Amino acid sequence: MQIDLNDMTFPKLLKKQAATIAAGKSALRQKGLGIWQSYSWQQYADNVRTLALGLHSLGFGTGEKLAILGNNRPESLFAEIAAQSVSGIAVSLYHDSTPQEVADALGKFDVSFVIAEDQEQVDKLLDMRDRLPKLYRIVYVKKRGMRKYHDDLLVSLAAVQELGSALGDQQPELFEQLVAAGNPDDTAIICLTSGTTGAPKGAMLSHRDLITMSLAFNEADPKQERDEYVSLLPLAWFGEQLMSVAAPLIAGYTVNFPEKQETAMADLREIGPHIMLSPPKVWESIATSVRVRMMDSTPFKKFMFNTFLPIGERYADCVLTGIAPPVSLVIGRFFADLLLFRALRDRLGLSHVRSALSGGASLGSNVFRFYHAIGVNLKQLYGQTEIAGITCMHRNGDVRGTTVGSPLPGTEIRIDEHGEVLSKSAGLFKGYYGDAEATRQVLTADGWLRSGDAGHLDQHGHLTITDRINDVLTVADGSTFSAQQIENNLRFSPYISEAVVFGGSGIPLVALIGITSRVVGKWAGDNKLSYMTFADLTSRSEVIELIAGEVNRANATMPEQARIVRFAIIYKELDADEGELTRTGTVRKATIGTLYKDLIDALHEGAETVAIDTNIEFPDGKTGHIKTTVAIRTA
Repeated sequence: MQIDLNDMTFPKLLKKQAATIAAGKSALRQKGLGIWQSYSWQQYADNVRTLALGLHSLGFGTGEKLAILGNNRPESLFAEIAAQSVSGIAVSLYHDSTPQEVADALGKFDVSFVIAEDQEQVDKLLDMRDRLPKLYRIVYVKKRGMRKYHDDLLVSLAAVQELGSALGDQQPELFEQLVAAGNPDDTAIICLTSGTTGAPKGAMLSHRDLITMSLAFNEADPKQERDEYVSLLPLAWFGEQLMSVAAPLIAGYTVNFPEKQETAMADLREIGPHIMLSPPKVWESIATSVRVRMMDSTPFKKFMFNTFLPIGERYADCVLTGIAPPVSLVIGRFFADLLLFRALRDRLGLSHVRSALSGGASLGSNVFRFYHAIGVNLKQLYGQTEIAGITCMHRNGDVRGTTVGSPLPGTEIRIDEHGEVLSKSAGLFKGYYGDAEATRQVLTADGWLRSGDAGHLDQHGHLTITDRINDVLTVADGSTFSAQQIENNLRFSPYISEAVVFGGSGIPLVALIGITSRVVGKWAGDNKLSYMTFADLTSRSEVIELIAGEVNRANATMPEQARIVRFAIIYKELDADEGELTRTGTVRKATIGTLYKDLIDALHEGAETVAIDTNIEFPDGKTGHIKTTVAIRTA
């Protein structure tokens, strides 16, 4: 597709695709009640047209903000591009945000219209309406449960589209005029940053930023019209914006939306996508599920797995280090694929994946090696929301396990005198909405974007990320080491869901360990260990010994000076609602350091136990009380 960057916006791209792609080709597909419903590119464009005109008739216009609150679905995309069609700005929020988080975001970004998926999301807004004086309309998608709601703020999506259809009949040229008025340098979206080191900020990205990045992304990792993609992550995460909104408008592939979160992996297998992008948490979870299944499998299947996986791993080690594997290993890998890996990929829904991508955080080398061992072409990418998503990625045939690849076309990378990774490209954002000081701090005087990450470029032009600059550890012998690498090694265990390492600068390394409740719970059941609560489970001496074995396994792969000396198991599961995790599952280390300060201090001071007496809040708003004793174990 020929694209004029000086006169192209998302609505114009959609119009172009609808006119050129074959009528029977699906643009979007969603599963409901077990049946996949498809939208052609023309139906995609028609829905955007009626919704845009409906919003326009309600007063939504240039520069106004429309927030999208709910799970990913075709209506989310209709709403985003409809807002942009009338020169408005879209803001996607996490569907599991608390009412307070929703109110904070809507107030911070001056949102006047919200597309809310269902009654649950509407209730969040109505509960906070006193804090939202600028909120003008709540447009709800699903009508179930809304019959008894009578509020001037509320209007159904169907009713808005009916208004738009009527306005289009009265003024047939209006929509074309509104779309034509769009400028590539207009702000298209306000995208939430990850919030790993603080409260999420709103990065303003223009159509030009997003389209330029999508073109470079497609050049580095080509996509085709026949490709299928399954949307698994929230649209508030920029990676999902790129894969579900921007890239399909360039490449024309189909975006599929699962029926619900609980069926996502089954729906993934049913579709058999060709491309897949997920943060490390998802890839780690899939790898863990394989190991858990092996615990329950038959002796024959265990034998097959334990025999062939090491062959695949040795083959992957050769490929990931650029060494040609010997003929004997190639033959062994062929039979391993024929007898095990092919069926395993099919079971995971990855049998057709041509390009599997991991981004948003560091992926452990063990997990990366596992996927290449079983024949999944997993590639790492690296970037920031502030530069429209991607700065570096692996290319086919040039995947190196310790790096995040080389810069995308049109992107420059340099390392400053402090070892910080800086980047620059045409996709650089317009700034943080309403926060000029934060914008100034993240940009250098000559326009380079600071990452906050330490890294280096190798002789092949590949970038290696060490860790967050503030999290790089100085160990006992004065050398530096990545806390992230130690944490990733620990998380490779199916029994460990989280690991947070503290220490350095002469202080021995200690770790807070979060267990994988379903896996450890099953292990406890298999070993006839009784427990009442999660805190009870974490305090069992047998569980502590189990985790000690996993810590020692991870320690064996690390230099002596970078090994965990003492650890404690966290007495509750970490929760995004309490600020311990970001909404994409990344640990907020500074928050953990504050909330669990007593436990961390005890680890450093040599205490054997810590008494815990605290209240917690559950996702449904209910509160609970935890009173337990946490044992501290020497590794």
